[in-house]
Amino acid sequence: MGLVHRTVIVASASGLHARPAKLFVQEAVRLGVPVRIRAGERTVPATSMLGVLSLGASRGTEVTLESDAPGAEEALDALAALLARDLDAEETLDA
Repeated sequence: MGLVHRTVIVASASGLHARPAKLFVQEAVRLGVPVRIRAGERTVPATSMLGVLSLGASRGTEVTLESDAPGAEEALDALAALLARDLDAEETLDA
């Protein structure tokens, strides 16, 4: 399998910080597929909370997800769909 990419615009109002970053990292861990996330020149593991926060991705930032592991297509689709949602707006759904 070759390297699979998904490019997505961060939709959360606060960007990829705090709660949205936590939800993204939790989903990446749950999926169990090694995925990297890139913003600009910086690439970090999607399962690293500190790494994801260090991207400094604000709302509207274009990020690229990539993986060459088995199951990459499904994992990248799920993670891209998560980033395309405004996770801050969904906060009240968890209450």
